[in-house]
Amino acid sequence: MILRQLLAAMLLAWVPVAAWADAQSDLVARGEYVTRAADCAACHTVPNGTPFAGGRAFTLPFGVLYSPNITPDQATGIAGYSDDDWVRMLREGVGRGGKHLYPAMPYPSYTQMSREDALAMKAYLMSLAPVKASIPDNQIRFPFNQRWGMIFWNLVNNPDRRFEPDSSKSADYNRGAYLVNALGHCGECHTPRNFMMGLKDGKQFAGTEQEGWLAYNLTSDRTNGLGGWSDGQLEQYLSTGHGDGRGPASGPMAEAVGYSLRYLKPEDVHAMVVYLRGVPAQSDGPPAVQAGSPLPPTDPLGPRLFVDACAGCHLPDGNGRQVPWAALRGAHSAGDPAGTNLVQVLTQGTQIETGQGLMFMHPFTGGYTDVELAALANYTTSQFGFRQGNVRPEQIRKQRGPEPNRADKPAS
Repeated sequence: MILRQLLAAMLLAWVPVAAWADAQSDLVARGEYVTRAADCAACHTVPNGTPFAGGRAFTLPFGVLYSPNITPDQATGIAGYSDDDWVRMLREGVGRGGKHLYPAMPYPSYTQMSREDALAMKAYLMSLAPVKASIPDNQIRFPFNQRWGMIFWNLVNNPDRRFEPDSSKSADYNRGAYLVNALGHCGECHTPRNFMMGLKDGKQFAGTEQEGWLAYNLTSDRTNGLGGWSDGQLEQYLSTGHGDGRGPASGPMAEAVGYSLRYLKPEDVHAMVVYLRGVPAQSDGPPAVQAGSPLPPTDPLGPRLFVDACAGCHLPDGNGRQVPWAALRGAHSAGDPAGTNLVQVLTQGTQIETGQGLMFMHPFTGGYTDVELAALANYTTSQFGFRQGNVRPEQIRKQRGPEPNRADKPAS
């Protein structure tokens, strides 16, 4: 009799504990999905470093900023954050002890996040193994290094409002709006900034330059934006990093796909496309590739270099060999006459993590002169973007920077 009562008591105690464990597991799993959708790893992980351990440098107009460690380390990470402190940090940009964050942390977008998603993110990050990581001190010039000044910045540039569904729109549209704006914070890269470095009103998703890369126009404009893309192309691009006939993602967009977008459910990617289709058209930025034909090369150096250095992977027709990420035809970067992103790829290289492994293109600065790389960029634009490229050797030189072993011989 006593044994039976003891077993019954143990069972009653076990049931709520098991239910709590299941609920906690569900919360962490939800938090992992939210954290991926919010693309936290891209900023808080150095290349080839420990995920979320911070230390990534961001070169801004007023100095260099380093991302913090967001693992649950007691000394250098986020251990000890209360729920209310965590939500305040995400929504208002104010950390523990009243420390104001700089808006490189996209809290003006995260401010739209629901409390439930914010706390799910916290539960996931707190479930990770703590990593002790010392982060370099920020190198911010006066007066921008006075964090209290963010009080006034926030009054103008942080709306501090939660996401409100539009009752006149579909469920897919509203889900997409939440993913694009609150979690994915796409506007932080794709919207021009005002003189205070806040997002510019009336120019949402019109495209702008970020750390030397162009974040292209995402509006429904047919010439400069995504109006000429099919839904299928855009969904494929967001979820895999390439779209048939639209080329591959590169630079920061490749990071967004590799760290975040490729993990989203197909229905969420579809919802993002539904929302983006409803963004009013803006005619800003370089034109996307339209239907056309290759232009005759103006410099015989370009086609010769392309055959020697590029055709092996990209094929002479630009359709790519073996994997779709090698396709150049239709890529927005190939259609930009200024060649901003194309020059970045040639001088810095690019890579993207995919379901088929790491796809990468190495930089070409080691064995080619500025004149040769400019000719190569312009030929690529004429053949696969159907426009005359305007890349100059000086542009390559500036992007390349000083290199003791660079090839500085005249082009042959």
